[in-house]
Amino acid sequence: MIKKVAILANGGDVSGFNAVIRAIVKTAEHNGVECYGFIDGYRGMLKNEFVKLTSGNSASGILHKGGSIIGSSTNANVFKYPVEENGQTVYKDLSQVCIDNVRNDGFDCIFTLGGDSTQKSARDFAVRGLNVIGVPKTIDNDVACTEITFGYNTAVSVASEALDRLHSTAETHHRIMVLEVMGRYAGWIALESGISGGADVILIPEIPYDIEKAADAIRKRAEMGKKFSIVVVAEGAYPKGGKVSVANERSGGEGVINEQLGGAGQIVAKQLQELTGLTTRCTVLGYMQRGGTPTAFDRVLSTKYGAKAMELALEGKFNVLTVIKNGKLDYVPLEEVVGDNKEIGAVQGGTSQSNVRYVTMDNDLMKTARNIGISFGD
Repeated sequence: MIKKVAILANGGDVSGFNAVIRAIVKTAEHNGVECYGFIDGYRGMLKNEFVKLTSGNSASGILHKGGSIIGSSTNANVFKYPVEENGQTVYKDLSQVCIDNVRNDGFDCIFTLGGDSTQKSARDFAVRGLNVIGVPKTIDNDVACTEITFGYNTAVSVASEALDRLHSTAETHHRIMVLEVMGRYAGWIALESGISGGADVILIPEIPYDIEKAADAIRKRAEMGKKFSIVVVAEGAYPKGGKVSVANERSGGEGVINEQLGGAGQIVAKQLQELTGLTTRCTVLGYMQRGGTPTAFDRVLSTKYGAKAMELALEGKFNVLTVIKNGKLDYVPLEEVVGDNKEIGAVQGGTSQSNVRYVTMDNDLMKTARNIGISFGD
């Protein structure tokens, strides 16, 4: 029987982090289990920095709050962690330090709240003997084996509202309004918000676009007397024969994503203005998609995920990811989630080995979008 568990939140922040934490804590308390939280994700696990979480104090009143009360980290790969030696940065596998900390602290299970990279590290810790249960988080909605991740619905809602506001400006001034949204490898946010917000063109990473085809769709609207258009561009969208737009390179270490995407929307806006002659403006939604109050949907989904994760721990079902399968709560082995990405310490997503959940052409959202005439530049 488990008596003491810890939670860590890792990767970019999303709305719903706190709702998951709250659900785990409350379910734990109802079953006589103590709950703690590592500060700042895997980095807190490495430094052994944690706080006690209770529904009567630290985890109280957090259901509606964005962010994470225990922080998060976006570049803490403890299997290849940067260490200064003799004035130089070297990368070392410090995972054993984390394992020793967990065991010395007496934690019977670690809950890992995160996306593809977070769950890859969770799987690696499971291989090395820790009891781990993952909860799928990312606004990109691209974690394998689950139908939806927490944080995604809120991001789509924010993007949809932005499109509503851009729509009125586009119509008033006879412009093309381009909205760049997040979506490094998968275009779920662009696709769903584009449908919701009445977009005329949606460009996603799964479909390398021909800008002439996108421009043609806008010209046809102009011929019908519609002198404005709405275009949604995922940050990872790229033209046929081209590459993704990289804004910056960071030094986050080995085995993590160091390319910071940016500029896809601006490139598309410039080209569409040249090709159509219509004034075009680009808005980059950026971190607005991540922060703030979670939607009612995400609050409920996060609560379901958290309660299910604690339920699995009480049943002794470890080294799994909580998922939504066929509309119902379920779980799958972490080995299945990481796919062919089996090398210990290799956490970067989006590689040929990674098991990313992409938009497929037979998905109902894709079929709906095409049925109502949305162009994907193909």
